[in-house]
Amino acid sequence: MSDSQTQAALPSFIDYRSRTRAYYLALGYDNPYEWAHHDTTPFAPLRQPLQTTRVAIATTAATVQPGQAIPGPGAVYDAAYKFYEVAEFDRAHPPQMTITHVAIDRQHTDMSDPNTWYPGEALAEAAQSGWCQLAPKSYQVPTNRSQRHTLDVDAPDLLARCQRDGVQALILVANCPICHQTVSLLSRHVEAHGIPTVIMGCAKDVVEHCGVARFVFSDFPLGNAAGKPNDPESQRDTLQAALRLLQDAQQPNTTWISPQRWADDDDWKLDYSNPDRMTPEQLQAARAEAEHVRLQARELRLQTLKR
Repeated sequence: MSDSQTQAALPSFIDYRSRTRAYYLALGYDNPYEWAHHDTTPFAPLRQPLQTTRVAIATTAATVQPGQAIPGPGAVYDAAYKFYEVAEFDRAHPPQMTITHVAIDRQHTDMSDPNTWYPGEALAEAAQSGWCQLAPKSYQVPTNRSQRHTLDVDAPDLLARCQRDGVQALILVANCPICHQTVSLLSRHVEAHGIPTVIMGCAKDVVEHCGVARFVFSDFPLGNAAGKPNDPESQRDTLQAALRLLQDAQQPNTTWISPQRWADDDDWKLDYSNPDRMTPEQLQAARAEAEHVRLQARELRLQTLKR
């Protein structure tokens, strides 16, 4: 395994923390978000051979509830799909899931293939080939801007479920920038309690700023952490990289950069939340939408957490 410092020849990566800060300042929000950062990182080595390790997945993807339409290409953000508590499901019978996060790359991600945000099929295939064993459950973890809530409520909840289910290694899959921070904080907590973790994601700066044990980085548009859509080989390679990193990493803050490329050129990286590519009218419309979804999500969160 190579770490991030040994692969400097690859194209530069999007700095999502800077990009989102510039975007929201352009929309008129003058209180930039403070991203989680740690100087030390917990690290739990794999205690048994990978082939006998029970591996589980935690994703930030949401379940499509009865009566909800399945978002497809070009779908606008809808806070009704958000959830605010850790959930679980039988690994062998996953629900229909989607990603509707406000900050995924909607221009270059069509949300057509759930295998890009929940690598259940790739993990099952790997287990059948003898790579690992399968834990009975998979988990869904909510994206909370509140780092305190993630650490005080969601992290202990996820850990307790993993311990109950005999999980010996956990793969966490992120989607939007805040998702990457969320799974990083969860990973740190689970790792500190002795369960090795690896994150699959596309926001390198967010994850490495927080500090995690193991990270498989795919330089793809947000929403494709588990591989390219409708590309089983890409998804298989990405999942196997995560398994190898669980086994091979010798120290925390180990990043493996996928050699896969999204497109022949990197122009897509200039589109994401880039106010320099937006007209004043587009910025005004984006501000109105941001206010609408903020209030919608706030009300849904309050209703959920007061139960």
